[in-house]
Amino acid sequence: MASKALSLPNLLTYARILAVPLVVLCFFREWRFGPDDSARWWALAIFAIASITDFFDGYLARAWQQTSTIGRMLDPIADKLLVAACLLLLSADGTIVGWTLWAAIIILCREILVSGLREYLAELKVSVPVTQLAKWKTAMQMVAVGFLLAGPAGDKIVPYITEAGIALLWISAIVTLYTGYDYFRAGLRHIPD
Repeated sequence: MASKALSLPNLLTYARILAVPLVVLCFFREWRFGPDDSARWWALAIFAIASITDFFDGYLARAWQQTSTIGRMLDPIADKLLVAACLLLLSADGTIVGWTLWAAIIILCREILVSGLREYLAELKVSVPVTQLAKWKTAMQMVAVGFLLAGPAGDKIVPYITEAGIALLWISAIVTLYTGYDYFRAGLRHIPD
């Protein structure tokens, strides 16, 4: 049991969870000491590395036959923590404002509702597998958040990075709504009343 918990795929998942406070520290540094492009670049670098581990932890677990219960549980939690923390930080610093906040709210609400549904269905011994579209949804969210993390610092190098991130966030929100509906439709078949 301990060897599976400390397998490389699980260590990558743990690293993704530990990346969350590091990204928060980057924003705290920017808020504490004033606007600083380096804080955004560090946040983006940490986020990008953490996002890449999302692919490799699942891939390696399957390839090396090191899938584990803790990995299956923590992998989606790590994704949700990383994306949710970044969306909250980007909202707090004003990168996501106005109507675009609704895209972030849609994403956050879906993630919480689907997690609750999965937990309820787990009590009924019903497994709802992750769909391929849901995996693409996560990848799209991470790309959108990456663009938004670069934000104003990225705009200085390539114009409209922030606007591209906002457009991708809206596309992610739409796909998020669809995949959320898909999960609830599948889950409702197992809810007795």
